[in-house]
Amino acid sequence: MSRVEVVRLRRVRLPLVHRFQTSSHAKRELEHILVTLTDTDGAVGWGEIASPSGPFYSAETVESCWAVARDHLAPMTLGTDWAHPADLATALGKVRGNHFARAGFDMAAWALWSTANGVSLAHALGGSRGTVEAGVSLGIEPTVDDLLAQVGLRVHEGYRRIKLKIAPGWDVEPVRAVRTAYPGVPLHVDANGAYRDGPEHRAVLSALDGLGLMMIEQPYAPRDLVAHAALQERIDTPVCLDESVEEVDDLVTALRLNAVRVLNIKVSRMGGLTHAVRAHDLAREHGVPVWCGGMHEFGIGRAANVALSALAGFTLPSDVSGSDKYYARDVTTHPIVSTDGLVEVPAGPGLGWDADLTYVEERTTDRLVLRADGAA
Repeated sequence: MSRVEVVRLRRVRLPLVHRFQTSSHAKRELEHILVTLTDTDGAVGWGEIASPSGPFYSAETVESCWAVARDHLAPMTLGTDWAHPADLATALGKVRGNHFARAGFDMAAWALWSTANGVSLAHALGGSRGTVEAGVSLGIEPTVDDLLAQVGLRVHEGYRRIKLKIAPGWDVEPVRAVRTAYPGVPLHVDANGAYRDGPEHRAVLSALDGLGLMMIEQPYAPRDLVAHAALQERIDTPVCLDESVEEVDDLVTALRLNAVRVLNIKVSRMGGLTHAVRAHDLAREHGVPVWCGGMHEFGIGRAANVALSALAGFTLPSDVSGSDKYYARDVTTHPIVSTDGLVEVPAGPGLGWDADLTYVEERTTDRLVLRADGAA
């Protein structure tokens, strides 16, 4: 039985090496919350709350996650005895929604538990691969030529799949240009729910259907599963869901509606590794291929994504690109590296990458320590 004695929260800010723009917002730096859980034996597990700063991808923000972690999740964690991370996930499930905030604690619990039991996080989750295929996500660029330059750079680095962000007005032309320049490269697009089920946008999505894409990810708003199902009836390209699936119950609904042929599983979006594994198992049972999406995680969250991607159902390249794609220096002592589109899955206990405490402290903008004895 495990019991957490100390919870540490740190708000950490890192600059991006390249501006990243989606259909809703742009960012040049990121602030995430790092969570550490220390048990009665002194063992430590690290997790990451990788929420966006603004309420564009989801309703959660760094500010909301900080408040929920401080006022609810940390006290609940300190007051719970658990034998397995799933037990703690059940206890924290009393907090409705707030998936990003819960994910950081669930991730830290899995890191703590796997370290204490002397097994890798990948093995603890049920993974068996020694390497995972890495894809890369590219944002909206100022010009098509700028986009082609970014694609060329990532193709040269050996990434196994290129994802392009799209939005109304930035869709068919740039995607067709990339497809023409790189006819054999696995390619898919992600709209982050920017389109609506009307004649104009239907024409755009139909045009994209003819460009040989692996998938069209989240074209419509998260709750519009009926529109996704109708789109899938009209096009041959698989529809992939991301924001639509926050809970395993959402996946059940999407499967019943035939609204999903590919699933993007994000640890943060689904409230942690515990729920991500359950979604993987359900999708695999229904023959739906999955891949691990990313939220520009620092090295802690990226390490958890690598471990999750080692599970058998992750048959498509995941967003586990190397740290250097996003950060000049990451928060781990060694960066996560992609070589020819492959990332090694660590075999040692826990996450497999250690936090660089010196650099973490240098980049920390706020911190809080809560203890089981009530001290803060």
